[in-house]
Amino acid sequence: MPNHDAPEYVSSAGTADPANGDVLQSTVPSAQTLENLIDMTGELEHLNELVLVHLGKSGGFQSPESYLAIVSPVLDNLESAIREQYRPGMNRDEIAGVIRCWIDREIAALK
Repeated sequence: MPNHDAPEYVSSAGTADPANGDVLQSTVPSAQTLENLIDMTGELEHLNELVLVHLGKSGGFQSPESYLAIVSPVLDNLESAIREQYRPGMNRDEIAGVIRCWIDREIAALK
């Protein structure tokens, strides 16, 4: 569910416009959770594909605990990749590209 209290960073045209206040800060804003970024970029289904590959490699869904043991490191690593690759002024499409490329690399490494 979108966080309506979080600032809007990207114009509908997908370009940053400082006059409208939609330029990303010099660091990923603390109000932007990983969930918000995934939602904003439309990468949820792609991320789910990665999770399913991980689950398949581990023998499938065993229990909620084993699911969390698989998913938590994936999400932590994705968050780290976003923080490492984020640059001031990135718009939604650029952040989506970071997320998409990271997921694609992870999926390729697992296959």
